[in-house]
Formats: sequence, C-alpha cells, structure tokens
Amino acid sequence: MILEQLVTSFIASAGFGILFNAPRRNLLQCGFVGMLGWLLYISCLKSWDDPILSTLTASFFVTVVSQFLAKVYKTPIIIFSVSGIIPLVPGGLAYDAMRNVVENQYDLAVQMAAKAFMLSGAIAIGIVFSEVINQVIRKSRL
Repeated sequence: MILEQLVTSFIASAGFGILFNAPRRNLLQCGFVGMLGWLLYISCLKSWDDPILSTLTASFFVTVVSQFLAKVYKTPIIIFSVSGIIPLVPGGLAYDAMRNVVENQYDLAVQMAAKAFMLSGAIAIGIVFSEVINQVIRKSRL
C-alpha cells in the first residue's frame, strides 16, 4: 500500500512539473521531492495522528529539499517546491466540503472546509518557515 502511494505521489509531482513547464532534465527531481514529502507526511501521520502537524512538517521538508536541489541544479526553487507540495494539497477534502454545501449538509461542509483551510495554512507556514530559516542562515554566513 505504501509503495502504491509513493509511486502515485511521484507521478503526480512529476506530472505537475510538466504542467508547470519545469525543464525536462528536472522532472525526476520534481517527482522525487513530492514522493519524499508524501513519505514524510505518511510517517508523521502514523506517529503523531495529527494531519495538520504532519502537513506542516512535510511542507517544511519539501521546501528544504527544494532549496538544496535548486542550488545543486542551478534552477529556481519554485520548480521543485511547487511540484513537491502538490501531494500535500487537500484538494479532495475541499471538493468534499463543496459537495456537502451543494447537498445542503452545512454542518459537515463547515467542518471539512475548516480542516482544508488549516491544512492549507500548514503548507503555507511550512514553506515560509523554511524560507525564513534559510535566509537567516545565509545572512549569518556573511
């Protein structure tokens, strides 16, 4: 089961790399970043049983790996970070929330929408936190 999820997250990340016009030479790295982020998310979720903290940790990790790969391959970090974040995006949960709105199940819709919002916020905080730490490290070296 975990192998299927890793393969799927790799394909999704590489596929979004194609969609976002990432250079062909970096598509494998894009898929690899997404796969590693998903692996960390699943591992944290099993350990902590908290999807928000797991998403925060995985998005932080994806951004750190993206920063490293951007330096190694001399490409913009956005190529790796956007593709790598894709498996963590709560699109299915947001879809279910909207479906419940259409079906007039507002109490369930609000719960799902709030969870999707918190997961999206965790992704954003993880990315920003990683960038801030990277900038502090770079400035302290000067």
